[in-house]
Amino acid sequence: MADLSISIVTELKRNELEELCDATQAAIEAGGGFGWLKPPHRNILEVFWKGVTLVPDRALFIGKLDGTVAGSAQLVRPTRNNEAQSHSAHLTTSFVAPWARGHGLARLLTEAVETEARARNIKVLNLDVRETQQAAISLYRALGYHEIGRHPRYAQVDGHYVGGLYFWKSLEGTQ
Repeated sequence: MADLSISIVTELKRNELEELCDATQAAIEAGGGFGWLKPPHRNILEVFWKGVTLVPDRALFIGKLDGTVAGSAQLVRPTRNNEAQSHSAHLTTSFVAPWARGHGLARLLTEAVETEARARNIKVLNLDVRETQQAAISLYRALGYHEIGRHPRYAQVDGHYVGGLYFWKSLEGTQ
């Protein structure tokens, strides 16, 4: 049985940064690069992930499989001037490297984000995903996320539009 762990990181250790960049590159190459179509240069990935840890109102979760960083997710609160949506947050940049899929890491990452959101008094989680990410869509539905819309031109990949789906989940009264 695989050893899975999830943690919130405010600073990435050198080995975690290396492993996170490796996992990110693998996910991008497999077509699930949360916006990137081709892996950027390694130093850009490193700066990106270091920057994520510095952004206020953003929590970075890393998932490990057998001690190696294999995926991540982020919990992002609205900007402070957006008081009307202060009850909500966005689950974003969620991925698991292809070599680590099938062990339940995506579910654990999502559940960890939900647990932390509740601890921060967040009542609603929102997320969006490309329609090509069928495993993620199935997971979100299984975890009680409600589809609220589709965007036929959500992303552009290789000159073609790819649709996207939008989901939400109430965290009130749930564990």
